[in-house]
Amino acid sequence: MVSAASAGDWTRFQSSPVDLAADKLPLKWSATENIQWSADIQGYGQSSPVTWGDRIYVASVSGPNKEKGHVAAFDLKTGVKAWQFNFDSASQAESNNYVSKAAPTPTVDGAGLYYFFEGGNLLALSHEGKPLWQRDLVKEYGAISSRHGLAASLEQNGERIFVWVEREKEPYVLAVDKRSGETRWKVAGLGVTSWASPRLVPVAKGEHLVLSGIGKIAGLDPVSGKQLWTFDEISGNSTPTPVPIGEGRFLIGATVGRGEATAGKAAESNGLIAIKQKDDGSFAAEFAWKSQKATCSFGSPLAYRGYAYFVTSSGVLFCLDLATGEEQYNERIADSIWATPIAVGDRIYFFGKTGKVSVVAAGPKFQLLAENVTWEVKAPAEPPAAGGARSFGGPTLYAGIVAKDQFLLRRGDKLFCVAKP
Repeated sequence: MVSAASAGDWTRFQSSPVDLAADKLPLKWSATENIQWSADIQGYGQSSPVTWGDRIYVASVSGPNKEKGHVAAFDLKTGVKAWQFNFDSASQAESNNYVSKAAPTPTVDGAGLYYFFEGGNLLALSHEGKPLWQRDLVKEYGAISSRHGLAASLEQNGERIFVWVEREKEPYVLAVDKRSGETRWKVAGLGVTSWASPRLVPVAKGEHLVLSGIGKIAGLDPVSGKQLWTFDEISGNSTPTPVPIGEGRFLIGATVGRGEATAGKAAESNGLIAIKQKDDGSFAAEFAWKSQKATCSFGSPLAYRGYAYFVTSSGVLFCLDLATGEEQYNERIADSIWATPIAVGDRIYFFGKTGKVSVVAAGPKFQLLAENVTWEVKAPAEPPAAGGARSFGGPTLYAGIVAKDQFLLRRGDKLFCVAKP
């Protein structure tokens, strides 16, 4: 078993930047070209796969009330399932189009896999699929009731995983020891609506665990859980996850939410936020710049080679100067995105929610290099409620990652491997 991450491992939600020449990955593909293999996933899931060595790990739930949870391992080269771990959900909720289904992305390291399911199951598995420890957060801390379910992925450092349960009443954040499964600290959540994920943002002499929900962002000390700063000059930031871009800085995305009185200010809530330490040692956050027009859909923004990229809910791609926020262009691409874009060499891949993937040249001049279709437009309907409810408007592409020299694309019920022959 590999004991340390390699350059090709994808270890968590929005994993490390891809250090790979663009010509190692396919520029173009279709449902019949450069799809090396596809694999069925039991039930349905909305989380990103993670990889370690030659294995891919995916999560899903099944049953009309999400009664069962599943973690499956697939071979990276062949797509053959190596093992599957099944368990009973800690709590149940009707599986329909309006609730999350295995949405939190896990983390992985050399010792094992760490999973959180919105029903309340928190568990660690070995790379061979054997339980290392399991917890029932519903039994420990009470029912998890959240509008449309939870979606926050796990964050990790070398010793801990960070679990964000932004439920309707008494939300909380946990730091959990990876090896023992024991809680190191537990603090209150934000008390707002959020489907974003916590991210560790580097600051001078350490990191801050940054949480983003509608109308509020906060930074916690990952060692103690102490709240270090809050920021409330924002709206619509319910879903895109903060994207670290260097010491004390992160991109934030916001969208036009339903029923929000401040929805019209969404564009002003997209931009670059800087964390600064004051003379007295305390911290504060403020916008370094704000977008004038760019907004996000469910997908987070991307920073790459001095530019920031935002995709709106109508599929318009904005490119902004990362230092100043000055708009370089806005152009329509194939589709809106639910997955975070990936930059590789001189290309940026935008994973459209309907399976259409637009490839755009990196830089301030818009150049569409390719538009790819991952599955046939008239794809069969996804599994009925018993196996996981259908997505809005048909099959949805929830995640795209790079594993060594191939793409892994995750649909609710299926995994696709895209690579050169």
